[in-house]
Amino acid sequence: MQQEGVWDADTARDYDTIGTGMFAPEVLGPTVERLARLAGDGAALEFAIGTGRVAVPLAERGVPVTGIDASPPMVEQLRTKADEATIPVVIGDMATTVVPGTYTLVYLVYNTISNLLTQAEQVECFRNAARHLTPGGRFVIELWVPELRKLPPGQTATVWHCEPGYIGLDTYDTLRQRVVSHHFRFDETGQARLLRSPHRYIWPAELDLMARLAGFELESRTADWAGAEFTAESRSHVSVYRIPRPR
Repeated sequence: MQQEGVWDADTARDYDTIGTGMFAPEVLGPTVERLARLAGDGAALEFAIGTGRVAVPLAERGVPVTGIDASPPMVEQLRTKADEATIPVVIGDMATTVVPGTYTLVYLVYNTISNLLTQAEQVECFRNAARHLTPGGRFVIELWVPELRKLPPGQTATVWHCEPGYIGLDTYDTLRQRVVSHHFRFDETGQARLLRSPHRYIWPAELDLMARLAGFELESRTADWAGAEFTAESRSHVSVYRIPRPR
C-alpha cells in the first residue's frame, strides 16, 4: 500500500475535526505555543502542512509560515482559512522539494515523517530540513513510539483507540518496519467508513542517527508539547534537533 490516493478530496473534506481530537484546544494550544517559542523572531516552514491545523494559528501568532504538501485537495481546504499571501504553499514532496527563503524553524507534526515509506526518504527529509535552516535553526518532529510490546507472538494487529463511533487499529509488518493504520468511523445507522494510511515506523534512536547524518544535534526530547519527561512508557515524543552554529 502506497500514499497515493490516501490524501484525496474525500479525506481532505473530512480531515478537520474542529474542537476535538488533534484539533482540541488542549492538544493544539501547547503545540502552537512551543513552536512559536522555537521560531523566535524568524520564519517557520511546515513539512506536510495539510489543511493548516497548526500553520493557521501559528501564523495568527505572528510567525511567518510557509508550507510544503503533496496533496492539492488538502491545500484547497487550507485556502478556505488563509490565502497564498498569508501562508504560501508549494506542492511537492517534503523529502526533496525546496522553497524560497531561509528559516529558523522547520517542523513535522503528528507522525507525518512516517508517511515516507523508506529509510532513505526519511533521511532525505532531514537533509531537506537542514538545507532550509539558518545556522542554529531547529527541526522539530512529533512522532509516535512503535507499540511492538503489545504484539504477542503470532499477532500482527493492535487496537490503539476505541470510542463510540470510532475504532483505530494498526497492522504491523515487523520485517520491513511498516505499519498500516486503519480508521473505522461509524455513522448513526451503523455503516462504517474506512480510511487506511501506510507508514514506516521509526525508533527514537534511529531518528537520532538520521539527524546526525544530516548535520543535526539532538537538543531535547519530551513526551509531549507541554514538556513532560520522555520515559520508556511514553507513547510519543517531540524531538528538537538543531543545526550547530559555526564555532
